[in-house]
Formats: sequence, structure tokens, C-alpha cells
Amino acid sequence: MPLADAYANRRVFVTGHTGFKGSWLASWLGRLGADVTGYALEPPTDPNLFDALGLADRMDHVIGDVRDADGLSRVVRDARPSIVFHLAARALVLRAYDEPRDTYETNVMGTVNLLEAVRACPSVEGVVVVTSDKVYENPETGVPFTETDRLGGLEPYGSSKAGAELVAAAYRASYFRDGVALATVRAGNVIGGGDWAPDRIVPDCVRALEAGRPIEVRNRAAVRPWQHVLEPLSGYLEVGACLASDGATFAEAWNFGPEADEGERPVEWLVEQFLAEWGSGSWEPSSGVGVQAPEALRLSLDSSKARDRLGWRPVWSPNVAVQRTAAWYRDFRDAPERARELVDADLTTYGSDARSAGLAWAGDEVGVRP
Repeated sequence: MPLADAYANRRVFVTGHTGFKGSWLASWLGRLGADVTGYALEPPTDPNLFDALGLADRMDHVIGDVRDADGLSRVVRDARPSIVFHLAARALVLRAYDEPRDTYETNVMGTVNLLEAVRACPSVEGVVVVTSDKVYENPETGVPFTETDRLGGLEPYGSSKAGAELVAAAYRASYFRDGVALATVRAGNVIGGGDWAPDRIVPDCVRALEAGRPIEVRNRAAVRPWQHVLEPLSGYLEVGACLASDGATFAEAWNFGPEADEGERPVEWLVEQFLAEWGSGSWEPSSGVGVQAPEALRLSLDSSKARDRLGWRPVWSPNVAVQRTAAWYRDFRDAPERARELVDADLTTYGSDARSAGLAWAGDEVGVRP
């Protein structure tokens, strides 16, 4: 189904809308004509994409914590959404390692609170709970994970997201067998303009390059499924649309990652590609000082289920994703006031490329908001 048809004038609720991925999602939903309410903490960094885009003036923006069950339920009830996207989370591996209690309270109990709020809100047709590619038990075989593989997690972030998956599965079986359709979505490592989080490789690259110092790279041999942020978001939006139209068929777990033969590259490759696109700079191995969270050497996702049943597939290769990301940060550095123009340009080009590839969700974007 074309996304413009699915979301025009639809009431949508997004938790975590002030974060990097949430800001991109809120922008895309607004462009599609959705009536968006967001519930999240204050933007987590300075600068941040949410403020740069002026999103507080373009949607119903509510500051709140998903650990506040009563507050969250009240806002969901007042918003009367049809579709809910749950992105609010403690999303940084190293911070989760340092703050495990807050991580589990947010990622597990925050999901419980959101689903309890949905239970009390009769307008909701579909819920998309966003987790991670790190939810799987990882024996480091290099075999891509499918949605039926065993859940696990050797550090607080991964295990808390696996916990959110178990919560979602229990609510689906116990409370949402009729009526509300609940899906979970698991994406690979995303890059894109507007991320300034600590301890993420692209923001680390940008900070070092703008300061004129070498990029410090940890775990340079670690292989990750790199993709532009718009890739998983297109999948999330398609799942949400399908839940609203035929929920029983799509209320499951879904992987969204790059093509296995081209998207899974080591961290060192990403850094060198970014430097080539930036046009200057260098990198060096991190000194490794301080406690390090256990991180998998290799992560790989099998997205064949999404390709076969949703008609979803990646639009931009990892090389294009790096090109677009580096260009976004260069342009923002020179003209921060152009942030919305830069996001809209990526959305326009991505949609055009998706239509050229024959992807049904892209539609023709007739009537989308500028």
C-alpha cells in the first residue's frame, strides 16, 4: 500500500520522537499528512535533529517519560491514535552498560506501560514496537538471524530489548488476539544526518573531523549491517500500514537490514568510506581505556521475510548511505538553518529511488505536505 494513502489524515502516536530515528520518523509522517503526537524526554543532545527541524511547532509535542505509566496513558488517551510507534528507549550500548537499572526500567517496563496505555485506548488499531538487531542470542557463526531465532543478549541493552520482545509477545497472545494488532521490528545499524549521540561511529567521525583530530575507532573489525536510517523507517511505516488494514496477518516480528552480500561491513570500512566522502581526515585505533561493554564481533540480519511478504527491500546501498550521510553533515555544518531542507531532500530522493525500483509503498506521493 502506498504510504501516502495509508497515513494521510491518520492519527499517529510516536514515543521517542525527540531522538535521532524518532525525528526522522516524525518528519516523514508529517510529510505523509499524518496527525502526529509525540511523547518523549527532552532531546538528548545539543545540537539535536528535533530542534534543528523545528518539529515542536509541526506536531503535538509532549515531554514525558515512558516510565511514568499514568502520564503516558493519559497522553495516549487524549491523542486517540490509530497507529502507535514505540521508539522510546535507552538506545546506547555503553550507556546501558553503565546504567543497567534505568535501561531495564525504560526498555522493558516502558514497553509494558505503553502497551497498558494501548489497552485502555479503544482507537488504537496497530502498534509497532521498535527493538534491535541485538535481541538475538549470538553464537558468532556469521549466519544471518531470522525472526524465529532464539532471543538473548549478553549486555543490558541487548537483553533489555529482548525483554521488550518477550513483553510484546505476551501482550499479543494474552490481550491483543482480537482488535489491536501488535508487531515488533528489528533493524540493523543505522546511519544518517542529524545523529549527535555519544559513542556512535558516525557522530564520533563528525566530531573528530570538525575538531581537526583523528577519529578514534574501537572494535574496528566488528561487522555490522549498515543502512541509512530511511531504510528501516520505510519498513516500520509499511508494517504500521499493514497492521491497520489486515492486522492478524502482520502482527509478528520483522527484520529490516541491508542485503547480506553488500551491507555487512566492518567498522573500519565505514570509517574509511566516510573519510573519503568527507575529503580529509584520518583515524586511529582507540586506546581502549576504561571499562568496555561486551560487543559482538559480527551481527547479520536475514530480511527475506520482509521482502517476500511486505515487498520491502533496501533502496540505497551502503555506499550511497555513507555518501548521503557525509553530505548531510557537511551541508549542515555550513548552514545549520537548512536542516529541514536537508531532511526533505533525502526523503524526496529516497522516495524517487524507491519508485524507480518499483516498490509499492513509495506510491507517487501526490498530495504530500511540503
